[in-house]
Amino acid sequence: MGNNGLQPIVSVIFIRSKFIIYFQEPTLSTFEDCPYLKNKKMRQEYMLAFGLTSKEFSKLLSKGWRRFGIYFFKPNCEYCFQCVPIRINAINFTPSKSQRRILNKNKNTKVVFNKLNYKKEMLNIYKEHSFDRFRQITDTENFKNTFFVNAVPACQSEYYINNKLVATGFIDISSNALSSVYFVYKTKYNNLSLGIFGILKEIEYAKSLNLKYYYLGYYIKDNHSMSYKNKFNPHDFFDWKKQKWYNPNDKKNN
Repeated sequence: MGNNGLQPIVSVIFIRSKFIIYFQEPTLSTFEDCPYLKNKKMRQEYMLAFGLTSKEFSKLLSKGWRRFGIYFFKPNCEYCFQCVPIRINAINFTPSKSQRRILNKNKNTKVVFNKLNYKKEMLNIYKEHSFDRFRQITDTENFKNTFFVNAVPACQSEYYINNKLVATGFIDISSNALSSVYFVYKTKYNNLSLGIFGILKEIEYAKSLNLKYYYLGYYIKDNHSMSYKNKFNPHDFFDWKKQKWYNPNDKKNN
């Protein structure tokens, strides 16, 4: 199982002739302060799992799940539903005027998509990004366990300027979508809006693979760092109460 060191518990669930190994079955965390909204408490439903196929992972994505390493999770905050899963329709996506400007600004940025392949330069960018934005310190083992454990099919995006790696993205692959896990970049290139550029290129990549959707995690209207996600159109939101996706710009849903 790589570097995680966990031993699977007895429960092994048989699905479509494939085994999903649960190290810990779905359970609820305790409530704690929400990192996204002031004066709110958060709770997650989570599980530890390994070995999902693209079809099995597609089912989880369609119900609002995400994952880091073998840790799969979704919000379960009882009375708060502000963390809204969002997915972009990659096939019909059209960049806005401002997004086209960002694409043009990065016309000399080389983009490559590869299988997961650890590189020291990626770790260095992640360390810099984590400290500059969140004052967090990480190490090699944590980095590898978070992004290079094959719990689901996955790949990485690499962004080069003058042949130097300046950004990288980690992307999960389901049977009908790509799902952004995380994206980091060297902060000296803030002027290039690499975060937005990365999303645009990953949407483009999903379309090239004939995958219908690009999942962008959770949209939170009242959190500035998460509210930008509804600028990519067309997109769908997931209604936690009704357990279904809907297009917020569709008049039938208003």
